[in-house]
Amino acid sequence: MPQSLNEKVEAVHGEQGREWLKKLPALITYCAERWSLRLGQPFANLSYNLVLPAVGSDGAEFVLKLGVPCPELLNEAAALDLFQGIGAVRLLDHDAARGILLLERVVPGTPIYEMQSDLEATRTAASLMRKLWRPPSLNHRLPTLAVWFQAFSRLRAKFGGRTGPFPAKLIDKAERAFAELNASTVSHVILHGDLHHANILRSAQRGWLAIDPKGICGDPGYEVGSFMINQLPVGVSESVRIETLKQRLAIFSEELGIAGKRLALWSFCHAVLSGLWDWEESAEWRPTMSLAVMLEQLSIKDQQHL
Repeated sequence: MPQSLNEKVEAVHGEQGREWLKKLPALITYCAERWSLRLGQPFANLSYNLVLPAVGSDGAEFVLKLGVPCPELLNEAAALDLFQGIGAVRLLDHDAARGILLLERVVPGTPIYEMQSDLEATRTAASLMRKLWRPPSLNHRLPTLAVWFQAFSRLRAKFGGRTGPFPAKLIDKAERAFAELNASTVSHVILHGDLHHANILRSAQRGWLAIDPKGICGDPGYEVGSFMINQLPVGVSESVRIETLKQRLAIFSEELGIAGKRLALWSFCHAVLSGLWDWEESAEWRPTMSLAVMLEQLSIKDQQHL
């Protein structure tokens, strides 16, 4: 168990996380016996869950994902179930009460940023989005974007209506933009919710596949935000990074048929929201807020209507 994952689980889940960590060895044994699995060492760069490669008794390859039972893990399972393997990794079995997902393993599993240029990757991501999106059923239980954006209310509640360490103008703008965008949504769809470069992997048999969905219901324009603020060039001037953002926006607008101004505003809202989440988890949030400022500028320069 990587120490960084131990620390993250305790920081996010508190006492529930500590109890889960104590039970984890027995839980791993349970999974190995239930599905006759031979388990490997954890994958690198884990965040909130323990993710292990596994081989079945017949040689088939799987991924075993274990996490503290919580809404986020349940939403991931629900989203994968809805996607049915179309554009996404297949959910083969799960035990929601124990926080266990048994998944198809993507082989070779190379992330998109290692194989494609930024232009190509953006077009691939747009194509994948179109495969994943589908109308929600009447009885779906996935959260809406309004639930996610309650982070703004939590921030103001903590600071007596003010914005704490965050620039008031930036938070005010994000709150207004979200309200306008959400109110003008024409159709809600099931979204991946975190479709960035590291969550798009290459399958030799099935092409590009999405992994680790958050599972959210809302405006299609929101989906591009996570991709927009990830894997930007480093060690370059701000103007170069802005040009990369502009190129991505243009491609997404063309491929998805959504106005560039609307996509820029959704990406701005997502960046601010991500910064709030980082702050809530005591992580570094300032770089994300810097990207939010760039995206706000792009939304102002793009004169297209929402």
